[in-house]
Amino acid sequence: MLFSEQWLRTLVDPALDTEGLGHLLTMAGLEVEEIKPAAAAFSSVVVGHILSTEKHPDADRLKVCQVDAGQGEPLQIVCGAPNAEAGMKVPCALVGARLPGFEIKKAKLRGVASFGMLCSAKELGLSDDHGGLYRLSDDAPVGQDVRELLDLNDAIIEISLTPNRADCLSLIGVAREVAALTDLPLTLPAIAPVPPTIDARREVVLDAPAACPRFCGRIIEGVDAAASTPEWMKRRLERSGIRSISALVDITNYVMLELGQPLHAYDNAHLSGAIHARLAAPGEKLLLLNEQTIDLDADTLLIADERNVLGMAGIMGGEDSGVTLTTRDLFLEAAFFAPEAIAGRAREYGFSSDASHRFERGVDFALSPVAIERATQLILEICGGAPGPVTVAESVADLPAREPVVLRPARARKLLGIALDDDQIASLLERVHLDVRRDGDTFIVTPPSYRFDIEIEVDLIEELVRLHGYEKLPAPAPQGSLAMLDKPEDRRDLWQVRRLVADRDFQEVVTYAFIEDAWERDLCGNEAPIRLANPIASQMNVMRSSLIPGLVQALTVNRKRQSTRVRIFEVGRCFVADADAQPVPGYHQPVRLALLAAGTAAPEQWGQPGRAVDFFDLKADVEALLAPVAARFAAAEHPALHPGRSASISIDGEPVGYIGEIHPKWVQKYDLGTAPIVCEIEADAALAARLPEYAPISRQPAVTRDMALVLDHGIDSASVLAALEAAAAPIVRAIELFDVYQGKGIDPDKKSLAFRVLMQDTQRTLEDAEVDAAVAALVQRAEADFNARLRG
Repeated sequence: MLFSEQWLRTLVDPALDTEGLGHLLTMAGLEVEEIKPAAAAFSSVVVGHILSTEKHPDADRLKVCQVDAGQGEPLQIVCGAPNAEAGMKVPCALVGARLPGFEIKKAKLRGVASFGMLCSAKELGLSDDHGGLYRLSDDAPVGQDVRELLDLNDAIIEISLTPNRADCLSLIGVAREVAALTDLPLTLPAIAPVPPTIDARREVVLDAPAACPRFCGRIIEGVDAAASTPEWMKRRLERSGIRSISALVDITNYVMLELGQPLHAYDNAHLSGAIHARLAAPGEKLLLLNEQTIDLDADTLLIADERNVLGMAGIMGGEDSGVTLTTRDLFLEAAFFAPEAIAGRAREYGFSSDASHRFERGVDFALSPVAIERATQLILEICGGAPGPVTVAESVADLPAREPVVLRPARARKLLGIALDDDQIASLLERVHLDVRRDGDTFIVTPPSYRFDIEIEVDLIEELVRLHGYEKLPAPAPQGSLAMLDKPEDRRDLWQVRRLVADRDFQEVVTYAFIEDAWERDLCGNEAPIRLANPIASQMNVMRSSLIPGLVQALTVNRKRQSTRVRIFEVGRCFVADADAQPVPGYHQPVRLALLAAGTAAPEQWGQPGRAVDFFDLKADVEALLAPVAARFAAAEHPALHPGRSASISIDGEPVGYIGEIHPKWVQKYDLGTAPIVCEIEADAALAARLPEYAPISRQPAVTRDMALVLDHGIDSASVLAALEAAAAPIVRAIELFDVYQGKGIDPDKKSLAFRVLMQDTQRTLEDAEVDAAVAALVQRAEADFNARLRG
């Protein structure tokens, strides 16, 4: 909202400069976005009266003017403006005057001396109009400073209002705030009922009382619609961002800016019968003042007579309903429209208006009779005419109610942290015209009709802090007690996990939790992902159930930028539909860790030949991350992975994740180049860090035995190793697989697994018999569980 500072100061004039006034408003919640001068800086420009003009002897387009500028003797000024003529009064810049961008000096134009300059609006910085001299009013005193005459020592203030402060969409509303903040009296314009001098009236019918519970109308006959709008009114309108159109339209706009009540003036000669506030009928159309024809929806509130639709209520009038310069009799409307009936309607039809901006936020429902009297006053002063009685149609039951709100002073003091006593609280609230009544230890506060925003106790507490001053609130240093919390030694945190992964030459990435449904379907096998109702982009329309798609997508971006070696990881939350999930019913949100390695196993170097990263490289990284917890890897299938090069990961028999090579079809579809190796595990698995257990160092020699077992090709070594460890005697310290053989001497469907068994006792040297017995027990377990035989 724009307004003139001088206009505001006619209503309340605090002892603050312009910047101080802007700061006061901002700190009260009426944020000042900009303060700019009403005109560019210039000096020594006075009212000049052109006494005579003569054609320049050597220039067809120049005139030699004799100008009375109040300097005693007329000034000779050479002027090129086409509209310069004797008798008009114009701005005259004297010698030494400073205009925007230049200074006036004595000059000779084509040999004729010139002692000043007659100015256009553009030369004074008032507008872009440079087609001729700026014409001043005929009664302007000669020699008066033009800045003083035109009130140019003014500032235009622009404030940004929150939607709940519609009461400040008027000069009186802003002035009310300033008066309350500075505890100064408010000088309101004197508005008295205008007695009717004729009996002409028009009936008003409320066909939709819930949408329009109050409608005031008045006929004024014999107006001079061609009368000139006073300069003071034009200036106030223009500095509020509204151009002057005609006297009658300007008056309705002025009252809207002054009081906050939009009005509309109709040519009474074009109306037929009663005025109706009703909803649109099927198939109705309307040609608006902006020359736009619209098809009306059934829930659009209209103003109509017995014959035609006159306009959209509270938004814009129809083309055939407005006043013109030939209007003699007018019908003036001031109504209250419920915000629910107006909100969003203008945007639905693709436009907006000052009236809709106010009505959809809430206009004072008690203001309609006052506004119509104020507009009548101004019309009679400027355009003349004879007013009829005010017709008021209203549905009192549908008017808004201002319910009392209970305020507990103790609650206010606790929330604000300031010691306001009860008398101070009452005084602050009464300054904003709230009706305050004490009831024991509480206040019963009733807001006025224009305060839509006060409904509950905290609204009143907000008023208190605004009026007291946000900058006056104490700012004590925060206080709190700190306690050292227990941290289990057998648990890591996610930051430690991140550091461990980074130490393995991986870089962390953060990807969106929103992904394309094709990625979810291909890489997660999820045909029913969690879909977003309002995705930020069409290709980010579902929630991820795995981190793998995000890492693969990051790899594609790196591949396009010629990154040959990529090692990345992410720790993040995934989203899986689960009816029994907690704490969010219907959605399980596990935190997971995912790793991806692509390209060469190591950076290019001279010390070792280059080779592509493989399954076992990433498996080693996972084992190092989970250590000392032992993880088991077993062949398994996953929608994203190569079926022969993937495995499940489990700890203590519980599955915790998957590892493997991306399936060739996804490598081809997503243009990944060589197949990357990926792994995804539950974050809880990586957080486990078992405490080390003490074991004495043996002084006795260790004994090793190697045994090669021949078994079926389909049996995995991890299962065999787990069975051997379960059957190991107490003297067995470690069992390690060191060789896998297939070839000569072994059946084609068989393979040989060679294990090295380390045995040792801390107190004595082992005997051959017990060593042989321990090895024999291992062989017997392999024979029993896997039908294995000892290779000769």
